[in-house]
Amino acid sequence: MPYISGHYAPTADELTAHELTVHGTLPPELDGRYFRNGHNPKPGVTPTHWFRGAGMLHGIRLAGGRAEWYRNRWVKTPFLDGKPFTGTELDVSAAATNIIFHGGRYLALQEANLPWEVTDELDTVGVHDFGGKLTTSMTAHPKVDPLTGELHFFSYSPFPPYLIYYVADAGGEIIRATTIDGAGPSLMHDFAITREHAVFLHSPVVFDAEEHSGIPYRWHDDAPFRLGVLPRHGWAEITWFEVDNPGAILHVANSYVDERGRVVLECPRFDRAAWETSWKWWVGAPGYPPTPSTGTTMHRWILDPATGQVTEEALDDLVTEFPAINDDFTGERNRYSYAIGFPGAGLDGYHTVKFDTGTGQRQLFAHGHGRMPGEAVFVPAAGATREDDGYLLTIVSDISTDSSQLLVMDASDLAKPAIAAVDLPQRVPAGIHGHWIPELG
Repeated sequence: MPYISGHYAPTADELTAHELTVHGTLPPELDGRYFRNGHNPKPGVTPTHWFRGAGMLHGIRLAGGRAEWYRNRWVKTPFLDGKPFTGTELDVSAAATNIIFHGGRYLALQEANLPWEVTDELDTVGVHDFGGKLTTSMTAHPKVDPLTGELHFFSYSPFPPYLIYYVADAGGEIIRATTIDGAGPSLMHDFAITREHAVFLHSPVVFDAEEHSGIPYRWHDDAPFRLGVLPRHGWAEITWFEVDNPGAILHVANSYVDERGRVVLECPRFDRAAWETSWKWWVGAPGYPPTPSTGTTMHRWILDPATGQVTEEALDDLVTEFPAINDDFTGERNRYSYAIGFPGAGLDGYHTVKFDTGTGQRQLFAHGHGRMPGEAVFVPAAGATREDDGYLLTIVSDISTDSSQLLVMDASDLAKPAIAAVDLPQRVPAGIHGHWIPELG
């Protein structure tokens, strides 16, 4: 299967290594932990879908210009061994999609289940249900408001209520739970916030009991593509904007309100052909393509509440996915976003891409033959004055040498060589999402 071979071949060992070799110079402000999650089924296990692989966390501790340690650990949920479990199905998570830090807790996330808490050294603690206030699943893509520290997230389901919006305060206490009217059984992997709104993505990929891969969703042409805008403050109703050009979205770059009061959303977009071709890779169906992302390109939607109209425009023609920004600009107008550039549309190998949505220009960092980067995580530089003053951190898998490095790039100029590279003690399988978590002062 493609999702357990090549760059995605699982590792069989949990390792701990200290005082890793550093090439170049690690910036002194990189004092914290880079944690990344991904699907890593145990030896002998072949999941029916890429998204069904057990979760494994990888972490690197940086401090004082040193890489103090690397460790990797499976999230030890009942899903890992498939043993009988006395809890609810919400507890039995692969916990394989993302890892965040909020309210003093490290949480490993998978959208069909409750979060699983781990320690700062990646040991599993157990299920976290926000003190009993979360009785549904939780998205793997929550958003932190950079001004308030609030955590915004949602739960979606193939059955009513289809969509619930949550807010937890900076301390990790849920303070809002709102059932969203007008939603349906759509696959909603991600969403967005602006300073004033939550923005939900209702795609034509909807629940289908005939899909037996373990992820029971398929593209249906009769299902609408809609974008929902809900005021974050007060109890106003959601407004659903109908999009004429059918598309699906897995990951959001950012959303904000422009000077005319319109809601702007930017992210990679699938059309039906791109979705169904990618799905072949995710399930290992005959004719699957060489990479998991085949055709997603950066788009912008402008939603005008005064007219109810939607304007859509393509921002670039490169095949890209896993968008990221400087998180200090979450929900506010930003200029730069970063992504993985996949082979195709003029690219021969994997690249890290920087988009300038103000000028339409882009920069490419070529990782070289046999090397594949992960999602780029932005870390601000000390004394940063510009949006792109900072560093991009990513784990690069080198299939030709069966090895991996943590790469540190200059986010302000991808034409420059990497600032530093940390040798890891084993090849890290290509993964999904992660975060930089600064050391607490």
